[in-house]
Amino acid sequence: MLLWTALIFGAMLFVAYANGANDNFKGVATLFGSGTTDYKKALWWATATTLAGSIAAVFLATKLVQTFGGQGLVPAALAGSRPFVVAVLSGTALTVFFASKIGTPISTTHSLTGALLGAGLVAVGLDLSFSTLWASFLRPLMVSPLIAVGLAVLVYPLFRLAANVTGFTKETCLCVGEEFVPVAVAMTAEGRHVTTGTTPLRVVVDEEANCQERYTGTMLGVNVQTVLDGVHYLSAGAVSFARGLNDTPKIVALSVAVGGLDLTWGVFLVAVLMALGGLLHAQRVAETVSKRITAMDPDQGFVANLVTSFLVIVASRWGLPVSTTHVSCGALFGIGAANGKAHWGVVRNIVLAWIVTLPVAALLAGGIYVLLQRLA
Repeated sequence: MLLWTALIFGAMLFVAYANGANDNFKGVATLFGSGTTDYKKALWWATATTLAGSIAAVFLATKLVQTFGGQGLVPAALAGSRPFVVAVLSGTALTVFFASKIGTPISTTHSLTGALLGAGLVAVGLDLSFSTLWASFLRPLMVSPLIAVGLAVLVYPLFRLAANVTGFTKETCLCVGEEFVPVAVAMTAEGRHVTTGTTPLRVVVDEEANCQERYTGTMLGVNVQTVLDGVHYLSAGAVSFARGLNDTPKIVALSVAVGGLDLTWGVFLVAVLMALGGLLHAQRVAETVSKRITAMDPDQGFVANLVTSFLVIVASRWGLPVSTTHVSCGALFGIGAANGKAHWGVVRNIVLAWIVTLPVAALLAGGIYVLLQRLA
């Protein structure tokens, strides 16, 4: 009994650590990608706000504990089986951790769903409830990124229109040290972008993306760009809070289901390991989601965060197992489509990784379940 409890406890913490490594930076990716702040500041902001979301999950996201306890998808006796729980958690953790090592943003929710399916198929065959699998797991995972793309494509032009109506305009700037210098951008005969400022400054850069567009004007005596950067920070914090709210109960659920851990203590331990995984192993995924999906300005990052936080918080409140990864990346795909700067090759590779995630997690969890049954 003690051995199984230790295995469940260890596997749960491994999932939490892997989740932090792959997911912690996604909420603040737009802060880093838009140049609003640097990597370390963004990472610490993500850690603090994710921790707050994890704690709030005890009070606001208990439906997700029920959903990911396996009840309804697999027979009740199997959901309470310790080998089954260890196999599901281990398959999930290995899938997410490997993706983190290669810098690929995948979904812990998707991995957990695949692991439940794989171990369930090995254990009970076709006695799984495939209607529950579709309605409670797969449909939200498939639909949510499409909604995020659509909302981002729709909301960003409306945001720009509102800014224009209020008289706030954008100027192209180049970051020189700690200062953003207004510049004009022109194309040379060699195809390079030349930036020329009002000061004696002339810089040649390979890509126009190295220049940023920033808002001019004031709002209640405060620079508009300063206000935007402030609400951008708040929106990134909201995404990270939503991620903690949505992911923590999923990771704790199976351990609680077999009576191995108290919910409150489980949430606390998972929150700590998620934070640790993010602090130690988030950089590769951070580069992918911040820099490689699309170039973006701070206002575009702000809109992406609004879309992501809204969808994930609503889903968490109603117990819908959407993926923060799918939603946040979907919002970035939408921003890339809206501003014409999406790197579609990277987008394609990320979507392919999402497709592969479920069968990989299923195979790992199924194989581990077979091994545990033989050793038991």
